[in-house]
Amino acid sequence: MAVPKRKVSKARRDKRRANWKLTIPGMVKCPQCQEYKLPHRACKNCGTYKGVQVIKVDAQ
Repeated sequence: MAVPKRKVSKARRDKRRANWKLTIPGMVKCPQCQEYKLPHRACKNCGTYKGVQVIKVDAQ
């Protein structure tokens, strides 16, 4: 079984973990109501997808 010969220093360990950061999802504006939404999904605010009403949304 392979065993490390020496302890990995904190600097070397942290350099390896430097790219673990999270990325924010890409957001696009809804063409109907101009609210931000995830791409390729129906808008939660107005319920449209590609200009077609697909979800019934109560008017607020």
